[in-house]
Amino acid sequence: MGILESIHGHEDLLALSSGERADLCAEIRQFLISNVSRTGGHLAGNLGVVELTVAIETVFNTMEDRLVFDVGHQSYVHKLLTGRQADFARLRQYGGISGFPKPQESPSDAFVAGHASSSVSIAVGMARARTLLNQSYHVVALIGDGACTGGMAYEGLNDAAVSGEPMVIILNDNEMSIGKNVGGLSRHLSRLRSSEDYLDAKRVYREIMKKIPGGNAIYRMSSRLKNRLKRFLLPATLFENMGFTYLGPADGHDLQSLIALLTVARDLREPVVVHVVTKKGCGFSLAEEDPARYHGIGSFDPETGKKLAPKVKTFSDTFGDTMMELAQENEKVCAITAAMPGGTGLLKFQQQFPRRTFDVGIAEEHAVSMAGGLAKQGMIPVVALYSTFLQRGYDQILQDIGLLQLHVVLAIDRAGLVGDDGPTHHGVFDVGFLRQVPQMRILAPVSLAEQKDMLRWSVNVCQGPVAIRYPRGGEGSYTASDWHGDDGDQIKCHRQGRDVTLITYGTLLDNVLQAAELLSKQGIEATVLRLLTVCPLPVEQILEKLSENRRILVVEETCTHSGIRESLAWELARVCPDCHTDGIDLGWRFVPHGSQQKLYEHCGLDAASIAAYTREVLA
Repeated sequence: MGILESIHGHEDLLALSSGERADLCAEIRQFLISNVSRTGGHLAGNLGVVELTVAIETVFNTMEDRLVFDVGHQSYVHKLLTGRQADFARLRQYGGISGFPKPQESPSDAFVAGHASSSVSIAVGMARARTLLNQSYHVVALIGDGACTGGMAYEGLNDAAVSGEPMVIILNDNEMSIGKNVGGLSRHLSRLRSSEDYLDAKRVYREIMKKIPGGNAIYRMSSRLKNRLKRFLLPATLFENMGFTYLGPADGHDLQSLIALLTVARDLREPVVVHVVTKKGCGFSLAEEDPARYHGIGSFDPETGKKLAPKVKTFSDTFGDTMMELAQENEKVCAITAAMPGGTGLLKFQQQFPRRTFDVGIAEEHAVSMAGGLAKQGMIPVVALYSTFLQRGYDQILQDIGLLQLHVVLAIDRAGLVGDDGPTHHGVFDVGFLRQVPQMRILAPVSLAEQKDMLRWSVNVCQGPVAIRYPRGGEGSYTASDWHGDDGDQIKCHRQGRDVTLITYGTLLDNVLQAAELLSKQGIEATVLRLLTVCPLPVEQILEKLSENRRILVVEETCTHSGIRESLAWELARVCPDCHTDGIDLGWRFVPHGSQQKLYEHCGLDAASIAAYTREVLA
């Protein structure tokens, strides 16, 4: 039996020798590569934090101490060390363990994590709760340098530094965005300030000064003198200027040094920032060479790195290709993304038009407001964000785009269910919050060709704010485009029937058409209408195409109260009192993780469930 199989928590790690811990790290890397190659998942980031996580779990007991992850896709090693090794065969699968921290899975998962930059704020809250309730656990926040590009991280740091609450903030820096300290003197002072002897002496000196007459004044004066000398020799870090004790930078793959450093940080009993430098993909050459590709990846051959699933053209691909065409045609077109040029399909655009590509980091609020500034001064900004992350920019959409009716195009990727990443990433709320913005246009393409036509119209013709929402992956069985702008119909009739009208939008069309086929075999004929635009609602066009008996069922891939059903029912009732509108959606809940088909079945949006619900409504 390997060492990993014997590890179920903090006590097991404490019992290991330093050599056994090193062997454990090697086993963990092999385990991750083997398992993630079969299930897919976030690989490079987890390989980069193996030693760091082993050190954290050795120094802290995460069943009692609180370890708060930022984003959380680097939590696999934590899960392995806290009793969930056997569950990795079903990682990110329906009914299996999540790819992110999930308190329902284990008490060692302190908080849910899926969006960036929030860990410090959550940790401050936990530390204050500990003090108010007279408890004694430790609080640790693990945040990456990427998450530090989000403004919320600095809001949390600003408060944490002055809170006086004992807590450890570990900055996992994979050498991307934190500035380097320079020179041999810098490295020497960094090692000196991080040494246990130095920190012990600092702590003892402070305690002695408190006990002698006038000691506090002497301590303050000596501290000012020390800080002036330090600033003269070495520019202070941002964290020290904010009021933290700063330790580092430390080698994130030197396990023994990490354990010693974290022990010192823990025992200081004050706000501490520990700066750790790691390498994404460490120990797996393919991931080291291309960490972006192996950040989140489907199943692959661990020997060659070749993906096992066939490559299909996605909506993200088509978006990127169309943006290239538009930028070539019009020099005012520019693209904004929040740390996701690859995921949103903008890599080629970024390479060809670097001056017109703005990757703002994980800062969606800034992305939207900056787009407002660009549009106000004559540019045509296209903001490419995942639906789930656009939620962060809601106020900016209202105030900095909607209020002035600026021509900003929101390209909303990953709309609807995204599958294995689960509830923190499903794009099932954007229809609801965008429909609240006066004069916002919301378009819902069903095919790649239609997405292209809608994007071209949004950039070249539309004058105000417009959003185009499209799903993860590729198109369904319907590949034509029915979009002709404001001059054409805003709905498409895909099937005519006398008994009921099924209304949907986007790629959920396939499920609805299959449901109509099942109903037809049972003697129920359905009209199937697809909305090309979900805001404004084309009520008059819908009335023209309804089935004879005016029974309507709205089918949409949104959470209850986040779609169009209630608004459409009200609008139709005003002009057609004999219309009876019902609906089926994902329910008033957060949807779990799993394959898209499994989630359709779970929520009742697969073809068989839609057909069954329609029969109930008619009965």
